[in-house]
Amino acid sequence: MSALIQVREATQVFGTRTIFRDVSFGIDQGEVFVILGGSGCGKSTLLKQMIGLLPPTAGEITVASYSVNTQVEEVRRHIGVMFQSGALFGSMNLQENVSLPLAVFTDLPKEACAEIARLKLGLVGLTEAASRLPSEISGGMVKRAAIARALALDPPILMLDEPSAGLDPVTSAGLDRLILGLRDSLGTTFVVVTHELASIMAIADRCAMLDAKAQGLIALGKPQDLKQTATDPTVRAFFHRETL
Repeated sequence: MSALIQVREATQVFGTRTIFRDVSFGIDQGEVFVILGGSGCGKSTLLKQMIGLLPPTAGEITVASYSVNTQVEEVRRHIGVMFQSGALFGSMNLQENVSLPLAVFTDLPKEACAEIARLKLGLVGLTEAASRLPSEISGGMVKRAAIARALALDPPILMLDEPSAGLDPVTSAGLDRLILGLRDSLGTTFVVVTHELASIMAIADRCAMLDAKAQGLIALGKPQDLKQTATDPTVRAFFHRETL
């Protein structure tokens, strides 16, 4: 069976600066796949390529057999995105935020959009917060609401950019459980960008590690295997929290 997402020799260059080159991997349906690495290695840049926000300088990325280079609208129909900050609209309550994609991209009546939004908020444990503004809830709740909005159109793939950033360990662990629960109950494929080691070990089926110095992919596999058997000093340092 072919991979749901296929990255083939993806390269990104800005002017004379190479962020990464020749990055290749596949992501299977139902996987939680983590893109990790130190700051400045190109994690979020690669995610933007996969979403279709940033055309690769070279290489090809396909999502559900659609090319991000030439079929970006079809690609985006298969993807829901949670940005690092949550990116909720501050003037809208949570139900209105989650309803927005339905209002824009479907012909459903307003009442149906609102009911679906309530159901999605229920999936992330925010039923009672539907009428609150983003400024009235915690950072962890903002992240959950952003995931609910990403689920609004029932995409088979969710892409999360630093979902644990700025969260305390307990809240972060709760978000990890939510991701695994959604994968198990909905069959959703997750692509998660993070450098949070605890989350990586808790949720990742496989991971790809980028490195700024190497300008590309330096490790690919199950996080437990990389922690135990990796010989690359950068990979070992990351998984064992050591200095180089």
